[in-house]
Amino acid sequence: MLVDKGYQGLSRLGIRCLIPFKASKNKPLTLLHKQINREIGKRHIRIEHVNGTLKTFRILATHYRNRRKGMGLRLNLIAAIYNMELIKK
Repeated sequence: MLVDKGYQGLSRLGIRCLIPFKASKNKPLTLLHKQINREIGKRHIRIEHVNGTLKTFRILATHYRNRRKGMGLRLNLIAAIYNMELIKK
């Protein structure tokens, strides 16, 4: 699972997380760690772009105010619209 530094607690719960390395004041990142961070960033930005696009639908940008029963259907419809837009490109 790709996560930010804010989700460090997930790894303590036994969930495998891929967290970017962070340099400290006295210890800069090695070339290997920079390369790993770059690869993590490439994957992470794709996910963030999808999230940003999906948030144009207000259902994902704010609190969901309808019944939970219909949420799955609405999310599937939004995903289908997004996938159709991807195919057009």
